[in-house]
Amino acid sequence: MSKAPMTAPTASARTSEPHAADSHDMIRVHGARVNNLKDVSVEIPKRRLTVFTGVSGSGKSSLVFGTVAAESQRLINETYSAFVQGFMPTLARPEVDVLDGLTTAIIVDQQRMGADPRSTVGTATDANAMLRILFSRLGSPHVGPPGAYAFNVPSVHASGAITVERGNQKAVKATFSRTGGMCPGCEGRGTVSDIDLTQLYDDSKSLAEGAFTIPGWKSDSFWTVRLYAESGLLDPDKAIRDYTEREMRDFLHREPTKVKVEGVNLTYEGLIPKIRKSFLSKDKEAMQPHIRAFVERAVTFTTCPECDGTRLSEAARSSKIAGISIADACAMQISDLADWVRGLDEPSVAPLLTALQQTLDSFTGIGLGYLSLDRPSGTLSGGEAQRTKMIRHLGSSLTDVTYVFDEPTTGLHPHDIQRMNDLLLRLRDKGNTVLVVEHKPETIAIADHVVDLGPGAGTAGGAVCFEGTVDGLRGSDTLTGRHFDDRAALKKTVREPTGRLEIRGAHAHNLRDVDVDVPLGVLTVVTGVAGSGKSSLIHGSIPAREGVVSVDQSPIRGSRRSNPATYTGLLDPIRKAFAKANGVKPALFSANSEGACPTCNGAGVVYTDLGMMAGVATVCEDCEGKRFQAAVLEYRLGGRDISEVLAMPVTEAVEFFADGEARTPAAHRILTRLVDVGLGYLSLGQPLTTLSGGERQRLKLATHMSDKGGVYILDEPTAGLHLADVEQLLGLLDKLVDSGTSVIVIEHHQAVMAHADWIIDLGPGAGHDGGQVVFEGTPADLVAARSTLTGEHLADYVAGR
Repeated sequence: MSKAPMTAPTASARTSEPHAADSHDMIRVHGARVNNLKDVSVEIPKRRLTVFTGVSGSGKSSLVFGTVAAESQRLINETYSAFVQGFMPTLARPEVDVLDGLTTAIIVDQQRMGADPRSTVGTATDANAMLRILFSRLGSPHVGPPGAYAFNVPSVHASGAITVERGNQKAVKATFSRTGGMCPGCEGRGTVSDIDLTQLYDDSKSLAEGAFTIPGWKSDSFWTVRLYAESGLLDPDKAIRDYTEREMRDFLHREPTKVKVEGVNLTYEGLIPKIRKSFLSKDKEAMQPHIRAFVERAVTFTTCPECDGTRLSEAARSSKIAGISIADACAMQISDLADWVRGLDEPSVAPLLTALQQTLDSFTGIGLGYLSLDRPSGTLSGGEAQRTKMIRHLGSSLTDVTYVFDEPTTGLHPHDIQRMNDLLLRLRDKGNTVLVVEHKPETIAIADHVVDLGPGAGTAGGAVCFEGTVDGLRGSDTLTGRHFDDRAALKKTVREPTGRLEIRGAHAHNLRDVDVDVPLGVLTVVTGVAGSGKSSLIHGSIPAREGVVSVDQSPIRGSRRSNPATYTGLLDPIRKAFAKANGVKPALFSANSEGACPTCNGAGVVYTDLGMMAGVATVCEDCEGKRFQAAVLEYRLGGRDISEVLAMPVTEAVEFFADGEARTPAAHRILTRLVDVGLGYLSLGQPLTTLSGGERQRLKLATHMSDKGGVYILDEPTAGLHLADVEQLLGLLDKLVDSGTSVIVIEHHQAVMAHADWIIDLGPGAGHDGGQVVFEGTPADLVAARSTLTGEHLADYVAGR
C-alpha cells in the first residue's frame, strides 16, 4: 500500500494558527507583597492604557513603581557587566512570587529635575545641543565648533614644550586652545554673588571664642573651625578685627595650602573661596531650609554684568543667524522659537532643522510652549519637570516598551488635561504599554483597563478592589466607583471679605503690570492655564513675611532616616514622654542618637557593598528592623515600646496619646493636624523617601498649620488626592477660614473652584499670551459669564452634577 506524499501546510493554514509569540500579551503579577500590598495578583494587558486608581496610600505606587517597574529595571541592569553595574543604583528584587511578561520600563515620575545651577530646560532636553550645532554651521561671524556656543564649556589656552619620542628626540613648542561659550565672569551661571562678611563671623570674637556664625560650623569640627584655628596661619586667640592686613588676606582669600593639624595633612583655603565652593556652587532651591535662609542673608545674587545673565561669552553672543544670537533664541518663548526655526530655509542643515522643529513642537503640544530654553530646570514644578522628561520619549523610535507615569495631570488646567490624554494615547498607539497612576476622572475615563486598589490606605489598603473597564468601575461599589462622578456644587452664599490685600504693578516673569485686590477673610482661588502667571502673581507679590504662611510645591529634603515623626517635630514630645515615664534620658529614644542599634546604626537595615556587584540591603538581625538597642525596647509607655509607637498609623496614635498613661497633649496636637490633612494612614516611622509628592506637600501643610499666620497660601493642595479625599480637604479649608484665617489657593481642581468665595482667573493663555487678570468675582458669576477657559470648564463641571 503506497503512502500519500507529505505536504507542507499552506500559507493560509499557517496564518490561521496563532503564533506562539502572540500569547505573551499580559504582564502577570502574582503574590506581590511590596510595602502594604497583600499578596496582590493582577494581569495587565500589554499595548493598552491601564490606569491605577485608589486613595492615597492604597498601594498604587507600590504595585506599579515598586513591583513592575522596579523588577523591569533590575533585570535590565543585570544584562550589563559587573563593572558597569558597580556604577548603577542598587535595586533589590521586589517581594513577589511571579512576575511574567515584563518589557523595558521607562519611568516618567514627578521627581524634580536636577537643580544644578547650570542646568536649564534646553540642556535637560536635546534642544540646546541641536541649537549649538545649528549656530556652529550657520552663525555669522563663525566663532567655532558647537562647544563655542555652550555656556558649560570654558575657553582654554595653553602653550609649552612637548617631547615627541620618535627617532631623534627633541623638545617641540606646541600650543593648544579650545573655544568655549562660557562667560568667564559668572562661569556660566548667569548671576554673580557678593558675600556679606558680617553674616559669616563676629569680628569682635576670636576663632577660639566661636567667631563663626555659619550653619554647621561647630567649634569641634575638624574640617572647618579647627582647621582655621589650628592651621598655624592665624592666631586663634586674637579677635578677627585685630588681624593684620596679611592675616586678613590669609583668613579670607588664601589659595589652597597644605597644612598639618594634629599630624593630619589637610588643605587650608581662604574663607571666601571655601564658602563659594561649599554653598554657592549648589542651587539655592536644592538647599535645606536653614541653609537657604543663611545663603539669602549672607549672599546677594545679581545678574552678571558681563553677559547680562545670558551665561554666554561675548563671542558666542556676537554670532547670529538672521539677526538672532543663540542667547536670543534661548530666551524666546519656545512656541515663538519654533516659529523662528520654521522660517529658516537652509538645505545644508535640513535634517537638523526638522529634528529641532519636532522637539520644539513637542513642547507646545504637551502644553509647555510658554517656557524658554534658558529657564533653570530647578525652577520647574513637579508637573512641568515630568512633562519636560516626556519630550525625549515623544520622538523615540522605540516601541513595545512600558511607559510608567505618576499622576501626569498634576499642575494641569482642565484645558491642558485633554492634551495630556492625547499624548498618552499616542504613546499607546505606537504599540507601547502605558501604565498611569492617576486620580483625575478625565484621565481615568480614557483607560482601556482600570485597576482599583484599596479599600483604604496604609494597612487598610493593599488589595485589588476592582479590575476591568471604566464603565465597570462606575458601576462597582468601590470608593473610586462611588465617587467617580462626584461634582461639587456652587455655594448658595459666599463669605464677605474683611479687608483687601492690594497688589499693584506686578510684573514678575510674564505678568503685565497686574493690579488686583485679593480679598481677606475668605477662601480665594487663583486659577488659569499652566504658565498663565498664577504662582508669579501670588508668590512673587505676597512675600513670606510675618503673618503669611506659604506652603509651596518645593520638595521635602529628607534621607531614609527622616520620617513624619522627625519632620513634624512629633518625636520630641514622644521622646520626653518616654524618658519621663521611665526616668531615663530622652536621647535613648532616638534611632539617630544614643538609643540606636549598634549593628545597623539605627537604620533598621544593613547595607552590604558587594564591590562591582549590586549591593544588598538586609533587615538587621540584632534589632530585627526595629532600629533600637534591646535595652531601649525594655522601656514602655502605655504598654508600648518606642518601636511599636513608631510603627503605629497616625489614626491609632491619636487615640494612644489622647488619654491614659500615654497622654501627651503636644504629640496629640501634631497628630490631629496630620489627620486633618488626610494623612491618618501614614506610619509615624515611615521613611520620607517612600512618600508621594502629594503626601509630602500635605505633610508640609500639617507642619505649617501650627504657625500663627493671618494669611495661608497653598499651591495645588489637591495634588495626589483621591476623589473621596477632596471633600475632606474642602472641609479643612473651611475650618481655616472660619477660624479667621485668609486662605489663598492656587488650584486647577474644579471642586475647589466651585467651593471658593472669590476667584481670580489669569490668562487668557500661557507665557506671553497670559499674565493678565481675565476675571475677578464669585464662582457663580464665572460660570454665568463663561468668558474664560476656566469659566467654560467650570460651567461644564457644575452642569454635570
